[in-house]
Amino acid sequence: MNTGLPTRPLGTTGFDITSVGFGSWAVSGSGWSYSWGETDDTESVAAIRRALDSGVNWIDTAAYYGLGHSEEIVAKAVAGLSDAERPYLFTKVGLVADPQNPQAAPVRTMKPASVRRELEASLRRLNTDHIDLYQVHWPDTGLPFSYTDGSAATSADATPLEEYWQLMADLKTEGKIRAIGLSNHSPAQLDTAEKIAHVDVVQPPFSAVNRSAAAEIAWAHAHDTGVIVYSPMQSGLLTGAFTAERAAALTADDWRSSHPDFTTGLAANLRLAEALRPVAARHGATVAEVAIAWTLAWPGITGAIVGARNAAQVDGWTGAGSLELTAADLTEISDAITASGAGTGPARP
Repeated sequence: MNTGLPTRPLGTTGFDITSVGFGSWAVSGSGWSYSWGETDDTESVAAIRRALDSGVNWIDTAAYYGLGHSEEIVAKAVAGLSDAERPYLFTKVGLVADPQNPQAAPVRTMKPASVRRELEASLRRLNTDHIDLYQVHWPDTGLPFSYTDGSAATSADATPLEEYWQLMADLKTEGKIRAIGLSNHSPAQLDTAEKIAHVDVVQPPFSAVNRSAAAEIAWAHAHDTGVIVYSPMQSGLLTGAFTAERAAALTADDWRSSHPDFTTGLAANLRLAEALRPVAARHGATVAEVAIAWTLAWPGITGAIVGARNAAQVDGWTGAGSLELTAADLTEISDAITASGAGTGPARP
């Protein structure tokens, strides 16, 4: 796909990707755990197409988002595009929901039969014969997923990382996927995987609020591994448009309504977002673009996954890939992070 936006090589995959990509978690609809509430499929498709028209050349999704609905929305958005126009399609495997109870937390499993079923289902929903990047969504624990469990517990039924990473390498050899990645895996887990097959890409969460993945990013930088970070705007908190009133109005079917970032940590996070305004004003950019550009300034990061629920939201962040923050900007943001008390981790690249 030809693009007018800046591109960067994604590790050793041979893909040159734009430094911002479209993330489809927020457009996956309601009726499942970790949804963002009701969405309009027509607006969702329009948002993806606006991103592509703006030059974005990759889309990140997952089988679990909307229990497959997100992948179906992506397929609608890219339908009819020529091979030259089609973006790279990245998706994930390893979170399996109970079809009888979609609101329950999914099980983290990478059992071979389950992975192969998920792969075939994703290929069908995306209406493609191959997936450009297939990523393990979370380490297999054999237990229900939770953002707050620290991933410390593991059941006896869990598939060892060595086994599921070998399976991912085998699937790549078979040709239905072109590159393989690990999302939400620690440096120690990445070391284990790298001994079996090269980790093409890692996908950690990373933003000026959540800076806890600095070690994973450094690992990737040292191993010629591409890095695409998710939630660079901290799920909307760093857009410059979020307020305490909006947080209070989040519906019960929006996972953010009960998350600490939007409750106990909200005030600090909003202080940080407000502190980004002077930097944005100097560059003629949006607060969202500054927040995203901050992540892209870290050595080793290839691209940032950015969501949108309608086309207008896309217009607020596509400029981030071209925005280069100065050393003075980074110092100002670092000072603002420290002063706000938001998040944990190193405050500057």
